Amino acid sequence: MSKKEDLLKEIAVVKEELAELEQKRLRSQASLMESLIDKEEPKEQEKSYFKTLSSLIKLQREKLQMLTDELQLMKDQK
Repeated sequence: MSKKEDLLKEIAVVKEELAELEQKRLRSQASLMESLIDKEEPKEQEKSYFKTLSSLIKLQREKLQMLTDELQLMKDQK
């Protein structure tokens, strides 16, 4: 496989993983919001889960940007 095809595949995988992480974080966010609306202290586990997901999303976005930049650089060189 060519480097370009490998990059395109990896970009697709990262986008899919990112979408899954964002969906999980959305559910976690809903749980946190529900606690706040009910004027309850959110569970530490839920807060930790939300923070972890947010960190993973940030890393995936950075990876996606790096791969996209690399792909663009390949296109520009042709």
